[in-house]
Amino acid sequence: MRQFLITLAILLSSVAIFAQYTVKGTVLDENGNPMEGSSVVLEETAQGKTTAKDGTFVFENLDSESHTIHVLYLGYESVKRKVKAGESIQIGLQRKSFNLDEVTVTSLRATDRSAVAYSNVTAEELSQRNLGQDLPYLLSLTPSFVATSDAGTGIGYTGFRIRGTDANRINVTINGIPYNDAESQGSFLVNVPDLASSLSSVQVQRGVGTSTNGAAAFGASINMQTDHVSTEPYAEVSTSYGSFNTTKYTVKAGTGIMANRLAFDGRVSGINSDGYVDRAFSDLKSYMFSAGYYGDNTTLKFLSFGGKEKTYQAWNGVDLELVRLNPLEYKRTYNDIGRYVDDEGNVQFYDNQTDNYTQIHYQLHWMQKFTPHLYLNMALHYTDGEGYYEDYKTGRKYVEYGLTPATIGGVELKKTDLIRQKWLQSDFYGLVFSLNYNKEKLQASLGGGANRYACDHFGKVLWVRHPNGFDPDKDWYRGNSIKDDANIYAKANWEAFRNFFVTADLQFRYVKYRLKGEDDKYDEQNGTMRDITQTHNFPFFNPKVGVTYKPGRNQNIFASFSVANREPNRNNYTDAGENEKPTGERLYDTEVGYQFLSPRFGAGVNLYYMRYKDQLILTGKISDIGEPLTSNIPNSYRAGIELTAGWKISQLLRWDGNMTLSQNKILGFTERDVDIYDENGDWTGTRDNDLGTTDISYSPAIIANSIFTFNYRNFEAGLYSSYVGRQYIDNTSDKERSINPYFVNNVSVKYTLPFNKVLKGIDFQLLINNLFNAQYESNGYTWYSYYVGEQRYNELRHFPQAGTNFMTSVTLRF
Repeated sequence: MRQFLITLAILLSSVAIFAQYTVKGTVLDENGNPMEGSSVVLEETAQGKTTAKDGTFVFENLDSESHTIHVLYLGYESVKRKVKAGESIQIGLQRKSFNLDEVTVTSLRATDRSAVAYSNVTAEELSQRNLGQDLPYLLSLTPSFVATSDAGTGIGYTGFRIRGTDANRINVTINGIPYNDAESQGSFLVNVPDLASSLSSVQVQRGVGTSTNGAAAFGASINMQTDHVSTEPYAEVSTSYGSFNTTKYTVKAGTGIMANRLAFDGRVSGINSDGYVDRAFSDLKSYMFSAGYYGDNTTLKFLSFGGKEKTYQAWNGVDLELVRLNPLEYKRTYNDIGRYVDDEGNVQFYDNQTDNYTQIHYQLHWMQKFTPHLYLNMALHYTDGEGYYEDYKTGRKYVEYGLTPATIGGVELKKTDLIRQKWLQSDFYGLVFSLNYNKEKLQASLGGGANRYACDHFGKVLWVRHPNGFDPDKDWYRGNSIKDDANIYAKANWEAFRNFFVTADLQFRYVKYRLKGEDDKYDEQNGTMRDITQTHNFPFFNPKVGVTYKPGRNQNIFASFSVANREPNRNNYTDAGENEKPTGERLYDTEVGYQFLSPRFGAGVNLYYMRYKDQLILTGKISDIGEPLTSNIPNSYRAGIELTAGWKISQLLRWDGNMTLSQNKILGFTERDVDIYDENGDWTGTRDNDLGTTDISYSPAIIANSIFTFNYRNFEAGLYSSYVGRQYIDNTSDKERSINPYFVNNVSVKYTLPFNKVLKGIDFQLLINNLFNAQYESNGYTWYSYYVGEQRYNELRHFPQAGTNFMTSVTLRF
C-alpha cells in the first residue's frame, strides 16, 4: 500500500504544474439524440477521441487556442468545425447511408433505457493496455471481473470469471455471432490472438442481461463489435517487446470509403512469448479481413478472421508445497508437464508437449433499411476449427490404448511410456437475424438464429517406448458429436410515460445434443474404449422484464427480473461420477440499480440476487487437459452490491473505480466420497462430510479496481490497481484449499508525436505490470485431497503470476 500511495502522490503532484487549453462538445444525430461512439479527430495534432454515452468529448491540455475538429460516424455525413479553446460546441450529424454497428449491436446490447447492469469498453480504452495480453486482461478492470493465466503473463491460455461465474456460463458474441465453443461452452480467446486490435467496442453485461445468440448467458455476457469502416484511407504498424522475450507485431490498413460505396480493411498480427512458468511459451498468429458495400439503404459486409496458436502446456499449475519444502530444487515457475526419465535414468521434459489449434471464422452480414425506423440484419457464419494436443505419458497400460504388450526378458510388460495426440476437427455454422424497429418511444426487436456444431474427436499414439507392432495411423479412439442450437426472441422497450421505460424480453431456446462412438477412457468391465453414445434435448424459456426511470437528466434507476436456463456441457456427461446424471440448471436473477452522471462526477450502485436451481458448480477438479469440472448442486445463490464511481479531479487527472461485495453460497452442501487411507497407505473407504452452508468455489467476496489517468498534451499515464479477495478452490470453505487474496498495480505511459503529412503520428508506449512485484496466484485447483486416519491432506496446484514485468511498443500511424 505504501508503494501505491507514493505512485499516486507523484501523479497528483503533477496536476498543478502545467497550463493548458480545452475543447469540448457534444455530438447528436438528426433527432437530437446523443451519438455514443462517434470519432472526433483534432486535425492539427491528429489526436482522436470517441464520444461517451451522452455524446460528449473533451480534448484537454492543448497548447493552442484555435483548432479544427473532424467528426465521423459510419452512415452519417462527416463534419469539420473550427473551434476555439474554452468553447463548448454542439455538432449535429445527418444520416448518409447505413451503419453496420447500429444494426448488429442494437438487438443484443443494453442501453441507458435497459434494466441491465453493463459496462462499455471503447477501442481507445482497449488500446491503452493492448501490448500483447489476451482480451480477458484488457477487460479485467470492469466490475466483478477476474482474469487468470496459465503461463502467468496473460499471454497464451487465459480464463476469466464474472461475479464468480466461470467462462463456460458467459455468453460471448462477435458482431452478434456466437463465439463460445458449443460443446464445452467456453471461450478460448487464445485461438483469435490480438482480436482487441480489430475491435471498436466491447460491452460486458452482468447478470442474465438481454437475450442473445448462442450459449446461455448464465451470469454474464460479452458482446464484441469489430472495427467500424474508416471513411479515410489509413495504415498502422506497431511493434512491441518486453519481459520473457515477448514480442508482438500488428499491421493494419484500410482503403476508406471508395466511390462512396466500397471499403476494405485488414490486419495481421503475431505474438511470441516464453511465458513466466517454465517452458510455457506461446507462438500466436492471427488476421482480420473485411470487405463492405455501403449503399443508401443496403449494406453488405464480409469478414474473415482467425488465428493459429501453439502453446506449451501449462495447465497443470505448480505444486507450491514442493517449492516450500525444497526451494533449492523447485521454483514458483516449476512446470511438471512433460516430465519423464530417459533410458539412462535422466529426468527430461518432452519438448513438444504442446497444444496446437487453428480456428478460422467467416461472417457475411446483410443490413437492409426498409424505412427510417425499420431495418433488418441477417448474417451467415461458418467457423472451421482443427487442432490437437500432444503429450508424453509415463507408465500407461498397453490395454488402455489398444496396444499389444511387449515382452522383454520373457516377461510381458503391462505398462509403457508413450507419446499421444488427441484431436478434434469441428465445423460450426448457422444463421442469425434481427428485425429492428426504433422510434423515440418504442424500440423493439424480433430476432434469433439456428446453429449446428459437428465435431470429430479422435486420438493417435505416435510412439511407444517398448512397442509390439503398433500402427501409428490407427485411431486409439474415435467419436463424434452434433449439437443443434436454435433460439427466437422478442424484445421491446416502451416509454410508458415521460422518462419511465418498460422492458419485456422473451426468448425460447432449443438444444439437441448427440454423442456417438468412443472417448479416451478405457472401460475395464467391457474391455473396450468407453462408449459415450447418448442424446439429450433441452427446451428452454427465458423471460425477462424490467423498468427504468430517469428522474433527471443525469440520473437513472432500474429494476429487473430474469430467468435463464443452461444445458450441461460435454465434460458434464463424459466425466460425470458413476451415480451422477447431469441436468440442466436454472437461474432467477433480480437486479436493482441507480446511476448518477455529471460532467465531473459519476457514481452507480447495483444490487443483485441470483438464485440457482441445480447449478453446475466448479468442484475444484480438472480434466486431463486442464478443463474445470462441475457438478449439479440443488440450491445456491449469489448476492452482492456493485459500486462504480468516476471523478474528474482536474483537467489533467481523472479517477475511476469499482468494487463488488458479495456472498456466494451453497445451501446444504455435502462433500462426498473423500478417500480414506490407513497409516500403511492402504485404502480403507470413503467418507461424506455434511457442511451446511458453504462458499461457492472461485467466488471472491470482494473485487475492487482503481484507475488513475493523467493527460497532458500528447502525454498519457495510467495507474491501474486491482484487489481480489480469497477464493476457495472447492466448495468446502476450507482455507487450506484456497487462493490467497492479492493486490496488483500496473502502470502505463504513452506519448504521441504528431505529424501532419503522410505520417500522422508515432505512439510510444510503456506498460509495467505488477509494479511492486507482488507474489500471487490467480487460479488453482485440488489435485487430490484425502484422509490418513482423521488427518486431512491436500495436494493442490496453483497458477503463479509473473512478478514485475514490462512491455514497450512503437506505433506508426499513416
